[in-house]
Amino acid sequence: MSSPLRIAQILAGAEKGGAENFFVRLVTALHQSGKTEQLAFIRPHQHRLDSLRQAGVPTQGFRFGGPLNLIDHYRYVRALKAAQPDIVMTWMNRASSATPKNDYLLVARLGHYYNLKYYRHSDYWVGIAKGICDHLVKGGMPADRVFHIPNFADETPVTPLPRDSFNTPADQPLLIAAGRLHINKGFDTLLHGLRLIPDATLWLAGDGPEESNLKSLSRELGIDARVRFLGWRSDVTALMATGDLFVCPSRHEGLGSIVMESWAHRCPIVATNSQGPGEVIEHGVTGLVVPVDQDESLAGAINELLRDSVLREQFAAQAKAHYLKHYSQKVIVAQYNDLYRTLIDKPRPK
Repeated sequence: MSSPLRIAQILAGAEKGGAENFFVRLVTALHQSGKTEQLAFIRPHQHRLDSLRQAGVPTQGFRFGGPLNLIDHYRYVRALKAAQPDIVMTWMNRASSATPKNDYLLVARLGHYYNLKYYRHSDYWVGIAKGICDHLVKGGMPADRVFHIPNFADETPVTPLPRDSFNTPADQPLLIAAGRLHINKGFDTLLHGLRLIPDATLWLAGDGPEESNLKSLSRELGIDARVRFLGWRSDVTALMATGDLFVCPSRHEGLGSIVMESWAHRCPIVATNSQGPGEVIEHGVTGLVVPVDQDESLAGAINELLRDSVLREQFAAQAKAHYLKHYSQKVIVAQYNDLYRTLIDKPRPK
């Protein structure tokens, strides 16, 4: 029996974020599978260091500063080389640009349609959506070295919150939305649509640069009494378990891992036809898909589901079955372990 491969996972991410959360989930799950030995090199955010170390993953913290942080960069590169990994997988722009080629295989994982200049020196590439894989190939990466592996959800069982949490009328429709409060997420479209959804309350979880603009917009539209800005939440799946349906109004979305979260926790979803959600949701089967930036269409789909509890339950059941077959932790971890073993057995790319 061959010994487990040593995989170094590199993330220079923010203190909070969906990609950062998934990094911890995947690295922990790969470690627990026993088929690879995981190492993590991340920024020194204490909560993430603690989570990975408590899971048994050897983890080191580095600043991952800019080009002038030469000493820190030298320390990182020296520590990575000393760890003697078989494969190094980098996440997002900064970690990828900071990680040089060496004796290991270098794999870049892309969760969005990033500028490919940060990734060209890699040996292989993983795109979490088929559209991202197409982006890589069209950008000049050899198609036979590009692989598609999506994300899995946080599958931890959750308890719904009381429906009257956050001073919410318990007998009224409850919508859930979550994500960084950024223009790409299209939450302004959702607020415009909320005017056409009678009596519904919206729980919007997240923070970001558009927070003040969105709060002002909700007041201008006269819906501020029906919107709860919850800030950054670590319990989005519990929110999903509480609400009637989840709304993803994004203008741009690499995969939309939040879609998998809604499927895993049986929360019917309405999403716009942005890149990721439009790729993975089968309209009328695992959710409803509407055009981007069309608040009336978005409101119409939401109202359709709010009026029909049988249809909501049907979507929830179909989406959960689809998730378990194609996107569950068990499925995705197996795909990564298989990929790592396949790559190490290939001739080294020139």
